[in-house]
Amino acid sequence: MSKRANSDSVFTPELLRIIKIFGVVSLGLVLILSFFNERRANNTGQDQSFVMTSANRMYFQNVKAIQYDRELRRDAGMTVYRHKKRILEENNPTIGLMIILNPTKDEAYIYLEPINLNWPITLRIISSEKPKSYTFENGNKSDHLHYFQILKPAIEAGNLIEIQTSSGWNPIWSTPKEKEALNAILEDFQNLTD
Repeated sequence: MSKRANSDSVFTPELLRIIKIFGVVSLGLVLILSFFNERRANNTGQDQSFVMTSANRMYFQNVKAIQYDRELRRDAGMTVYRHKKRILEENNPTIGLMIILNPTKDEAYIYLEPINLNWPITLRIISSEKPKSYTFENGNKSDHLHYFQILKPAIEAGNLIEIQTSSGWNPIWSTPKEKEALNAILEDFQNLTD
């Protein structure tokens, strides 16, 4: 009877060889794919453009927030941060950038705020190339993120940015402190949503 059991054995030498090959290939594939863990697909259905980690939020609130005027909006459950170095003159039309934190959703937003102006606003970016004009409408968080992405390279490059008013074109910053404030806001928002 023992002879017959050996001849009907399920684990033949060929099957054992296939199992060993499959096992080694599977382990190798898992090892290789573990190096690409951060490149996995986002299947949550959420827009990751505004998500901030707890560590980034805590760093901003504990270290960077002292450079900002803080406005708590209890009705919306959000906190608005405006940079302290911005200069607000009563009759000077300009724009300001605000960072808005939404702690209930762990999201951060950037908002383009017209000061002494109404929507829509028209901006002109003057660089070494031909000047480009953009008209911005008031919109949702994605629209303002798009406006931010248009302005960010121009501000970082030090290009002149002008805003159209009833009296003509005026620069959006007039002092180095105002330019520093814009750069600080850009950097802080990037760090929050990194």
